[in-house]
Amino acid sequence: MIILTAELKHLDILSKLFDEYRVFYERESDIEAAKNFMKHRLENKDSVIFIALDGNGNGMGFTQLYPSFTSVGMQRMWILNDLFVNENYRKQKVAESLLNKAEQHAKETGAFGMLLETRNTNIPAQNLYDKLGWYRDTEHTWFFKPADEM
Repeated sequence: MIILTAELKHLDILSKLFDEYRVFYERESDIEAAKNFMKHRLENKDSVIFIALDGNGNGMGFTQLYPSFTSVGMQRMWILNDLFVNENYRKQKVAESLLNKAEQHAKETGAFGMLLETRNTNIPAQNLYDKLGWYRDTEHTWFFKPADEM
């Protein structure tokens, strides 16, 4: 397994993984929209995407980080927005390797830290975050309001 910073040359592999990720979260498959979305992220450089490839260059998984800031801490933060491993590669430490790469990136960029969220029902992911020393936030409550309700 190799973990790389995704570039446009990885777009087809990345788009397939991103589409699978969205299906995992109960969205309709739309490979063209997935490709367009990821192409814009790569071209605009408004996220950092790490991709895991097997020895044959097949996509195993990816993680996507978005930059943010903490006003109180007066530093950059990274939001780990997406983490996905293709079902054929699960239980092979792909997610752990991607998380380690993301943490390395946060350290290298002098970040205050990283923030992530996952569904309450995604117990395997929560177990991994616990295992890798992530803290469950008991101090803050998140709220969300869809744009069509504003």
